[in-house]
Amino acid sequence: MYYCYLDTPIGELLLAGADGALAMIGFPQGSMRRDPEADWIYNEKPLAKARQQLEEYFAGVRKDFDLPLKLEGTEFQVSVLKALQEIPYGETVSYGEIAKRIGRPKAVRAVGAANGRNPIPIVVPCHRVIGSSGDLTGFGGGLDTKEALLRLEAENTQDLL
Repeated sequence: MYYCYLDTPIGELLLAGADGALAMIGFPQGSMRRDPEADWIYNEKPLAKARQQLEEYFAGVRKDFDLPLKLEGTEFQVSVLKALQEIPYGETVSYGEIAKRIGRPKAVRAVGAANGRNPIPIVVPCHRVIGSSGDLTGFGGGLDTKEALLRLEAENTQDLL
């Protein structure tokens, strides 16, 4: 697995991937904080496209990512990750809505758990999932980070009108 770091407005992100696909983004804080594993190799080149697209996202000019991703997990978890990718930029949905979209309307808690295990946040936009009351709920990079990502998107949605 190759890895590198990317400085962003929310802190330094750890990017990792293999076989030409992005496999992981680690936050600088929170439960999704990650460090490179001992056998990983520091190399920015295999992650250049991911770095570029994330830089464009944080600059407010990229609304969709076009990257090969290595989505791992159970069949259910992968279905949740794929549903997350369908949430439009600048919009939010509830965990219950995701459960309905994957045909498992009673699996709201399991959707929340799968969302919380998302190894590729931002690109797979788990930050766009909120509680049914509209409240921001747990996020692997911390609620401040979730709020910052949603604010970034809100500030740049006028381009979509």
